Amino acid sequence: MSPIDFGYPSPAEFDDEVRDLVTAHVASRISVGDGTLWGDAAAPEASRRLGWVDLPTSSTGLLAEIAELRAELLAEGVDIVTLAGMGGSSLAPEVICATAGVPLEVVDTTDSGQIAEAIGTDLSRTVLVVSSKSGSTVETDSHRRAFSSAFEAAGIDPASRIVVVTDPGSPLHELALELGYRRVFLADPEVGGRYSALSAFGLVPSGLAGADIGALLGEAQEIAPALALDEPTNPAIQLGAFLGVAHARDTEKLVVAATSSPIVGFGAWLEQLVAESTGKDGEGILPVVVEGIDAPGFVDAGADAMLLFIGRAEGEHQPMSGFACAVDAPLGAQFLLWEYATAITGYSIGINPFDQPDVEAAKAGAREMLDGGLGTGAERPAFTHGAVAVFGPPELLDGADTLEDALRALADSAEEYGYVAIQAYLDRTSDTRAALIRQAAALRTGLQTTFGFGPRYLHSTGQYHKGGHPNGVFLQITADSRADLLIPGRDFTFGQLQAAQAAGDARVLRERRRPVLRLHLTDRAQGIEQILAAFGFEA
Repeated sequence: MSPIDFGYPSPAEFDDEVRDLVTAHVASRISVGDGTLWGDAAAPEASRRLGWVDLPTSSTGLLAEIAELRAELLAEGVDIVTLAGMGGSSLAPEVICATAGVPLEVVDTTDSGQIAEAIGTDLSRTVLVVSSKSGSTVETDSHRRAFSSAFEAAGIDPASRIVVVTDPGSPLHELALELGYRRVFLADPEVGGRYSALSAFGLVPSGLAGADIGALLGEAQEIAPALALDEPTNPAIQLGAFLGVAHARDTEKLVVAATSSPIVGFGAWLEQLVAESTGKDGEGILPVVVEGIDAPGFVDAGADAMLLFIGRAEGEHQPMSGFACAVDAPLGAQFLLWEYATAITGYSIGINPFDQPDVEAAKAGAREMLDGGLGTGAERPAFTHGAVAVFGPPELLDGADTLEDALRALADSAEEYGYVAIQAYLDRTSDTRAALIRQAAALRTGLQTTFGFGPRYLHSTGQYHKGGHPNGVFLQITADSRADLLIPGRDFTFGQLQAAQAAGDARVLRERRRPVLRLHLTDRAQGIEQILAAFGFEA
């Protein structure tokens, strides 16, 4: 029985795409690592990014080592697992642990308040997993430095409490050997970050936290043979054809809601996989993760949006586009199915699903801001409304003198089937009401609306924002630090790094003619409520 149910406006068009994919032997070529599938230009990158197809079996060799380390730590009274990682290094473990119901502290932020809270846990019981494929991720290195200093201050040898997951020969690998960190797990370098859920990046922190990672791999192993078949019944071919046909009809937004599935938070992982893999060359599919099937964006989906139920389809939902699907499978199977389907979608659209050509632009912008001593405070606000200082170009804010005016101007700058991306450089554990702004903006504008905490989104949807369909408008929310933290060994603080990341990304978006409105909160709680009120939202 297929784990997928579909609805689409043209069965003949769907059947033709499935037949083309089967004829091209797309599934079997992926399964044997044929990087030429996506064309000559993509072949060098794709050929060294297909190691993920073997992970359901090859990763079983990690299970005993992870279990052994977990037992050692528990015997020493170390039962709190904190993960420092960004994007592909943190999104899968977060879903795995949330679904398993085991605690995992994820630090994927530069917000000093959130970092201070994580460091403030009982360090005598804490192990830090430092996870970075490149080994040079600035956020993760900063987390490592901050925790090392805190361990030392608590009289704990940092090396005894730091576990590393990285690629062989990376700067982090070399540093871990030099400093004698507790354990180093080396990942397969032929697996890209967003395809690494079933690798050491997904399994090490999850297994140390207590998730049943053996069962997770078993779920993937069970579905794997079907995904490699050049058959119309292959669920990955069906799902890839569904996404490809929808994209060809300009239905380029995938609205994601969980229903009956026991999987928790899957949309955040899927968001990176699909957006970063397909959002380039002015093409791509933008996932829009919503709060449920009754949320704005799902119940009122327009011609530009297809619906995705994680779990069984529920309710009477008829999107204007006619595209809807439900994927009901256990988590391990979902991971592998979506990896295959996303790679197939890249083939259908005609892009390389394994590169991320626009991600580096925001990183370079942040570095330039730090090197130049610039941050968000270098700008002058157009005006201030209570606890909210409003920043934006004159052509966007012409005639605006209230927060409501500014938000209306941003919405008016969007195309009919554009989207609003809300980028909140806040504390996602304490400033949780900020997430309501997604619903508020979607209801007021009628546009598909995404929400991401910064800089987390830079490692997820940030590629699509700059390289995908150029029809987005951007609401960036920044705030004064509650109490800034120094980054040991660096000449900047977490607050300065966060400000530079926000300013650098905004600059790159503006250079690419994307409208950006920035709202800076001098009081976080009050400012969030003012933004909600300006959208006319009551919760």
